[in-house]
Amino acid sequence: MLTLIEDAFDSFLKEDDGQAIVMLNLLRFREHGGRERYADYLAVATPIVARFGAEIVYVGNGLPALSAEPGQAWDAVALVRYPNRRAFADMAMDADYRDKAAPLREAALTEAVLQPLQTASS
Repeated sequence: MLTLIEDAFDSFLKEDDGQAIVMLNLLRFREHGGRERYADYLAVATPIVARFGAEIVYVGNGLPALSAEPGQAWDAVALVRYPNRRAFADMAMDADYRDKAAPLREAALTEAVLQPLQTASS
């Protein structure tokens, strides 16, 4: 299941300025089929996130890290653009996402980090 840090999630929503965000997903797959299950997850999740105005803009496999502490190499990353923070929250709480997509994600991953990103002010 998508595990959110409650205090961080509350702040994330309270500080919503209505601007678009990109969610960086750092992904570590389960052995024996995790990548394949993640592909199944993407097939189910893509139309769900689209209902919230979001778009999966990039999914790529991780190569060996060039600069990282031990254990910080990731199998893959995904970037998902949401029109605003509320859209992400609504998608994460959506019954279709929770019941259909989230179990596939959980079955695919041993570890994941969700890092929201926003365009820096100039």
